Amino acid sequence: MSRLSNTPGAAGRAPGMLDVARLAGVSHQTVSRVLNGHPSVRPETRAKVQAAIRELGYRRNSAARALATARSSTIGLLTASSSRSGPVSTLVAVEEAARAAGMYVSVVGLSVYDPSSVRDALDHFLDQGVEGIIAIAPVQDAVQAAEAVALDLPVVVVAPTVADGRSLHVAVDQRQGARAAVRHLLELGHTRIAHVAGPSAWLDAAERAAGWREELACVGLPPGPILAGDWTAAGGYAAGGRLLAEPGPTAVFAANDLTALGLVRAVSEGGLRVPEDLSVVGFDDIEAAAYARPPLTTVRQDFGELGRAAVRLLLGRLAGEQQPTTTFLAPELRRRASSATVARDG
Repeated sequence: MSRLSNTPGAAGRAPGMLDVARLAGVSHQTVSRVLNGHPSVRPETRAKVQAAIRELGYRRNSAARALATARSSTIGLLTASSSRSGPVSTLVAVEEAARAAGMYVSVVGLSVYDPSSVRDALDHFLDQGVEGIIAIAPVQDAVQAAEAVALDLPVVVVAPTVADGRSLHVAVDQRQGARAAVRHLLELGHTRIAHVAGPSAWLDAAERAAGWREELACVGLPPGPILAGDWTAAGGYAAGGRLLAEPGPTAVFAANDLTALGLVRAVSEGGLRVPEDLSVVGFDDIEAAAYARPPLTTVRQDFGELGRAAVRLLLGRLAGEQQPTTTFLAPELRRRASSATVARDG
């Protein structure tokens, strides 16, 4: 007869937490600590409990837990309804980190970030009784709406702004990433560096444009032409066509990788060689960047760590921990073949 058949819960009912505790030879409280990811459990004890969970096929009864504790174990996640790699990667990381902590995630995706839509989404979370909210907030209206909700429950805003003290903010340092991109081009000898910007209302786009201006100002150079973009390869392609009509820059810092890839296509069709005639640097380090022709120099954002950091901050706030209100993660410049020493200056 197997060990499983002798354990309570094996016949006639689903195994419970006490069954896990008996099989593992630990207390009910220890099983609870393991299930909730408490750091005080010794590794060998955690391994015994996890082995018992697997052997019994134990599944936590979240509905009963919610009734007993008046807690929903649910995080609300506000994000963009978008195929852009940044929000999607951050969403996946939030879900994985929340699941590892024994939490569920209720997701609302918005295609438009107007104040009314954001407020409706946040009210939806409040109606669900979520324990906290993570808001991926690309525009200021979304930030302000999320911060207003922070009066009622813990909120982490994923946006490159400084927190007002009620909410917590986490972001990759967009401005420093842009400055690193421009500094790289300056070190290669470029003095006329254009910028293809993202949508003006987006906070990330504004921060990247500000970093471009600041780094040029640090060496006494005026900003080169700034061209409007929209985060897409098509927008970058259109900007490349405009750049060809007013030659002069020897380098371009593009607001994101898709923009950069579209621009490379346009200027190559127009007769310029990248990087011999024009160096190009992007932002994000999407998967396609390393396989472009030429491979794209870019600024890497760790979207996975961004999502995990947001969950850590929210769980810490729920636990009453003291935390910095604003956390910036460092970006990383990835040097590839689309940028090179300047070959001409006129």
